[in-house]
Amino acid sequence: MIHTDIAEILCVKPKTKKRTKTMEEDVKKKKTKKTMKIEGEVVVMKKNLLDFKDAMASFLDRVHELLGRRVSLHLISSLQPDPEERKTWKSSTSGKMGDKNKTSVTAEETTFAVTFDWDESMGPPAAFVIKNHHHSQFYLKSLTLRNFPGGEGGQIHFVCNSWIYPSHRYRSDRVFFSNKACLPSETPELVKELREEELNNLRGNEKEENSKNGTEFTTTLITTTWVHPTKVLTQPVLFSAVHLNFLILAAAKPVVNTPNPVNTKSESRLALLNLNIYVPRDERFSHVKFSDFLAYALKSVTQVLVPEIASVCDKTINEFDSFEDVFHLYDGSIKLASGHTISKLRDVIPWEMFRELVRNDGERFLKFPLPDVLKESRSAWRTDEEFAREMLAGLNPVVISRLQEFPPKSNLDSTRYGNQHSSIREEHIKPHMNGLSVQEALKQNKLYILDHHDALMPYLTRINSTNTKTYATRTLLLLQEDGTLKPLAIELSLPHAQGESHGSVSKIFTPAEKGVEGSVWQLAKAYAAVNDSGYHQLISHWLKTHAVIEPFIIASNRQLSVIHPIYKLLHPHFRDTMNINALARHVLINSDGVLERTVFPGRYAMEMSSIYKSWFSLIKLSQRSPQTWSCN
Repeated sequence: MIHTDIAEILCVKPKTKKRTKTMEEDVKKKKTKKTMKIEGEVVVMKKNLLDFKDAMASFLDRVHELLGRRVSLHLISSLQPDPEERKTWKSSTSGKMGDKNKTSVTAEETTFAVTFDWDESMGPPAAFVIKNHHHSQFYLKSLTLRNFPGGEGGQIHFVCNSWIYPSHRYRSDRVFFSNKACLPSETPELVKELREEELNNLRGNEKEENSKNGTEFTTTLITTTWVHPTKVLTQPVLFSAVHLNFLILAAAKPVVNTPNPVNTKSESRLALLNLNIYVPRDERFSHVKFSDFLAYALKSVTQVLVPEIASVCDKTINEFDSFEDVFHLYDGSIKLASGHTISKLRDVIPWEMFRELVRNDGERFLKFPLPDVLKESRSAWRTDEEFAREMLAGLNPVVISRLQEFPPKSNLDSTRYGNQHSSIREEHIKPHMNGLSVQEALKQNKLYILDHHDALMPYLTRINSTNTKTYATRTLLLLQEDGTLKPLAIELSLPHAQGESHGSVSKIFTPAEKGVEGSVWQLAKAYAAVNDSGYHQLISHWLKTHAVIEPFIIASNRQLSVIHPIYKLLHPHFRDTMNINALARHVLINSDGVLERTVFPGRYAMEMSSIYKSWFSLIKLSQRSPQTWSCN
């Protein structure tokens, strides 16, 4: 039996039966049951605005306190009650919270003392129910019960980390379980029912209006198509519910992104500064994270501001005329004084956002931080050794792979794209092989490749039809005796002039230091680096890190109880991802957004990141039922 309101469960009314001698004896026994006082502490944080308390919310909460509308807690036992009351939970009396230990204008944690009356025969509590009768929500971090018999170390700890809204905004009460991992097969029957009820509440109801309590993980399908009020900015729908009707692609119903009346498959664009994008409340940034986020954003704006203003006055807008233009990005920043005084000042500032803004290291105002390689020499980046080192020690090393066969082959469909195999031959790289033949290097696992050819080739014709011009690149690398890599050759490829089905046209470039060959080699390395940077942003970072993990976050919250061992293992790795993805859809990956304006694929950036469709068969996946692999 799944209950919808735990408060009703806690208030169990006895059945109206004729009073007997046996019943009178039972009543006497109940009166003689030994009760105990359980003391503990609750750690909370009031509603805040960045690093500051919401003063009005605190005032209204205090008024509710004076009117007797307080926060109540009930401990719940996991032991079976009497057979006649088998479907009820035994609970404590309402916990009484004492005064907080201090008051501050900053949004910080506050500890309250709490006491419960508990029947010793009920055993250790397995969960607790909390009701917020205040005006405003608050953040519940934890509940700790001290000196409890049977508890590990005399303590029972409940990790909550959740926002508690006023009780009238919930369809059922908020329940939290003790901090003990437990498989479903090992869970007491009554607690198992409580777990299932809590999961049903988290799943929400898609047929109802959007929830106001911010705890639900309802799902929907989204596209990356947006419409601007003055011009249509559309991207192709990258996934269709016709093919896979149960796949989760969004965090929740888009409560602020309303359907566009012109194109029902798109969403209306929000105002740029509007951050009111729905994600479950507990998935949003903490006030510390949000303060850091805004501080970094402010610094980023100031770093871009000066170059953009200077570019307007330049004859070649948004272009570098020389390497000196690049170096100017790092000159003249506002650097705060270093030393003991500034460090002490940062320590006494109570607000995280301002602490971040007055840092005397790392990011600075108005200018970008100078890369370490330029601190030594402004030409060090041009060497082959540094090119390979940055490739390996940079943002995208996981794409480098050991070469399995020579020459490298393509996995693109030859019937559609023709011959896309590499044109690199042994005579191209033999002078740079340190005396090894290709076959010897393959056997000794010394040949490696950074291959972006197949990822880019299907989009090159469209990308090069814009102002952006680029190539699909393959970079061959040799592992040397000292453990470093050195480039052997770079292949730059374009689609055939007569059409994609005719294959690719490639040019091979090898290391050179002087003359025209040296300059062309530097340009080839630049194209390879640009390919690697764009692939990192769109595939390695956005797709394989942020986008791929979002369905797992939703499924875990909808299908796994918080006390399930797998949930406890995964949850720390999910932190902040939902909020980051929501903001990314708002300002980064939307049509004509930041990503399309900065990475080389431009308007085809999101279409490139849809390569996940080649990872699995849609038909086979759609035939699988979620019930067949449920962990709960």
